[in-house]
Amino acid sequence: MTTTTETPHVNRWLVAIMGTVLQLVLGTIYAWSFFQKPMMTYGGWDNQQVAWIFSLSICFLGLAAAMGGVLLPKFGPRKLAIAGALLYALGWVIGGFALTTKNLPMLYIGFGVIGGIGLGLGYVTPVATAAKWFPDKKGFITGMVVMGFGFGALLMSKLIGPMIIDMCKTDGVVAWPTVFYYIAIVLGIPGLIAASIMQNPPAGYAPPGWHGSAGAAADSHDASLTPGDCIKSSTFALMWFIFFCNITAGIMFIGFQSPLIQDLFKLSDPTMDVAALAAAGGTLIAISSIFNGVGRFFWGGLSDKIGRVQAFRLILGSQFIVFLLMTQVTSPMIFGVLVCYVLLCYGGGFGTAPSFVLTVFGSKVMGVVYGVLLTAWAMGGVVGPQIAAYIKDNFKEGAANTTFLVGAGFLLAGVLVSLLLSNKQFAKKA
Repeated sequence: MTTTTETPHVNRWLVAIMGTVLQLVLGTIYAWSFFQKPMMTYGGWDNQQVAWIFSLSICFLGLAAAMGGVLLPKFGPRKLAIAGALLYALGWVIGGFALTTKNLPMLYIGFGVIGGIGLGLGYVTPVATAAKWFPDKKGFITGMVVMGFGFGALLMSKLIGPMIIDMCKTDGVVAWPTVFYYIAIVLGIPGLIAASIMQNPPAGYAPPGWHGSAGAAADSHDASLTPGDCIKSSTFALMWFIFFCNITAGIMFIGFQSPLIQDLFKLSDPTMDVAALAAAGGTLIAISSIFNGVGRFFWGGLSDKIGRVQAFRLILGSQFIVFLLMTQVTSPMIFGVLVCYVLLCYGGGFGTAPSFVLTVFGSKVMGVVYGVLLTAWAMGGVVGPQIAAYIKDNFKEGAANTTFLVGAGFLLAGVLVSLLLSNKQFAKKA
């Protein structure tokens, strides 16, 4: 039962825009590959050790999102969103403190676990809340809100990160703990402002001039349908698996796209120094993050027209071909283009999933079911980066191609399973 007493008198577009801003702040986690090599150098750690920082943050993002979906009806979106913004900023603060002594376990707990919980609570809230305000534009608006998360890497890799690193550099040496402290402030303030705007629409809300035709399917489910009915169903299991496959394949590149393209540039031009290589990696993060963001908006809107399942089949199937093509690519530029397409589809999965849940299970259970679906993100956040890190540390020859083939395997599995799904509503069986 909802206990919140939030006033309903707010413009729905303000909720959507502030939800997008909050997602933009949280999405800066996707620029982690910008920090991958510097953290290895600073702490004397290997790929897998540093990758666990990112893996843990994504793992606890997914787990906390599931918890957030359950807590959302009880505490309301504003409290949950504020908690998420605070915990994510706190993760950066604890991470900075851990770096002062190069304490890797504390970095795991602070940035990975605590920061990850903040990410999860903050992520699920604006998605579920905005969807309630826009029953007439489900795919469009959820795609728009999660688009902000995709753009977060651009914000970090090309603006916040370089600016703060330059501020904290003395005689060429970067004070990494101070970098983390400043990032906490820069992200925390707008995150809290955006979070404070989150609120549910009043009971029985309908947009002006809307009579239910565009979203009738979302509200015509069995009134006795419970979140447990949905989560225990084979339909949910199939949705979870294809979502997991898309995430696992894509997140391999999010965590390692910068090192991967740096390796290709190093092979094509051995004269490039460390700074030039890092700049090239940062540029790829920035550009691909645009595709990650646009993909959420594009595929979410397209799924309104062609159906959620068909959208996922195209997302998975087209990437399978791209991953195979990557095994033959030696040009950094072509590689960058292909990575951008992968990120377009990776973001597309997140843009389509919320409206998929709404269409199949209904708005009544959306918050809880969507939150649990995001445990696929938690699992993919561990599996994808750790596979890529293990291959990079242990397969010096052909490491990249091995990674691409493994990713292609996940995508093929997702395509095959998607053939078992349809756009039909879930019907509870007696």
